[in-house]
Amino acid sequence: MTIDYDVVIIGGSLAGRYAALAATKWHAKVALVEPHINYGFIYHHSLSEIANRLESLNQADGFGIRTNHADIAEKCHISLAWQEAMLYADTVAANIQELNSPATLAAQGVDVIFGKGEFQPSPHLAFAVYQNDEKSTQSAPQQILRLLRGRTYLLASGSRPKIPNIEGLQNTGYITLNNIWQSLKKRTLPQNWVILGGVPQSIEIAQTLARLGCTVTLVIKHPHILPNTDPEIAQLLQAQLEVDGVHILTQTAVTQVRQIDDKKWVQAGDKAIETDEILVATAQQPNFASFNLAAVGVKWYQHRLVVNNKLQTTNKRIYACGDVIGGYDLINVAHYEARIATNNALFFPRLEVNYQHIPWGIFTQPMLAQVGLTQIQVIRQFRPDEFLILRQYFKSLAAAQINSEITGICQLIVLRNGEILGATILGQSAGELINIIALAINQKIKVKDLANLAPIYPNFSEILTQTAQEYQQRLNNHPDVQDRLEGFFHFRRNWNL
Repeated sequence: MTIDYDVVIIGGSLAGRYAALAATKWHAKVALVEPHINYGFIYHHSLSEIANRLESLNQADGFGIRTNHADIAEKCHISLAWQEAMLYADTVAANIQELNSPATLAAQGVDVIFGKGEFQPSPHLAFAVYQNDEKSTQSAPQQILRLLRGRTYLLASGSRPKIPNIEGLQNTGYITLNNIWQSLKKRTLPQNWVILGGVPQSIEIAQTLARLGCTVTLVIKHPHILPNTDPEIAQLLQAQLEVDGVHILTQTAVTQVRQIDDKKWVQAGDKAIETDEILVATAQQPNFASFNLAAVGVKWYQHRLVVNNKLQTTNKRIYACGDVIGGYDLINVAHYEARIATNNALFFPRLEVNYQHIPWGIFTQPMLAQVGLTQIQVIRQFRPDEFLILRQYFKSLAAAQINSEITGICQLIVLRNGEILGATILGQSAGELINIIALAINQKIKVKDLANLAPIYPNFSEILTQTAQEYQQRLNNHPDVQDRLEGFFHFRRNWNL
């Protein structure tokens, strides 16, 4: 058998293209099979920036800036500016798509094949790409466009929305996280929204729509948003969403949806809500059902591929990364997995994933970012006397007061020996600050080293040093340490100089 490629990547996600580029840097021969890529997240980030600037405009009076309120109302009337906002988002998305476009990949040596296919187990393991994206029927012979033989394979096919079984939902119509922004290229933005589900992306979109002037109801089944985040921090973010105008229904199930006189009605708990659009954001399901995985010995469990710490599936020649192995749809995590999987697929499978130092974030305003263990996880794994929880609030920062960004909290979780176990930051620049903690965890930098930093003043990075300095203060407040310190300084004061 002739091996045509060092690795064949079955894509459909940004992680697939990222892996293809990573493989070319090793001068490997790479094939990438993909149907299409969804760049909806770029539209969201672009429109979120517009929404934040509108919010800043509305708050200009708080800085002593006197503006004609009629002008402000005119500028913030979304129906007049929506087409321009979408044009801006289109431009940004086009520019970013060009960075890893098929043409760019091909120029780097990647063999890009557009289409769909499935694994063939015999006579040798291969991936068959079908002509016109279709498999054969019983009445027609199988039409294979390409038969790709690789030494290894990487599944990076992404995910698609998992639609809940709600009475009337299919007939009434809805949009999903995959198509929300592309479906809104209209003259005006729909004003009334019901969002089903509390995944990070739905929370981001809820705040963006509210800041763009929409009426938004977010329906979640948990007592508060982000149940895996520390309750105090999740509730602080939830309060900010409510200030922005997001109506949040917690511990609520949607039982039916109806279309009445050109309006959509959602029955959420005991409330009937009239709305223009319904966004379904309850969960995602991986794209691998059509790949004939069972025939090549690849197992899955509850809609996620089974992989080991080296990201090998149960067929050791087939690797996987990103949404197909579960978890939140987070690009930086998928890229990290793609690097590990690509390296193992090209060389020897020796690298293992370690999520302890990989941060993730939710692009709300203020942003929520997290790395390592949460308070809930630490309580389960350690005794109360083994760790410390350090907190500081953003209102203690000069930079926060100057920028009127006082909503926020920094939480560090450390062992008593100073090892950093995790951090959660809610506040301005949280996405940048969490990277410093991630580096500290990865390089085993102790919390006392963070306390010794001298960041530029005034600056939001002071929140890290302030929080870290609480570690030494907490240790010094222990009765035994306090007695020793008092004895030492009493001795120093009475020492005959």
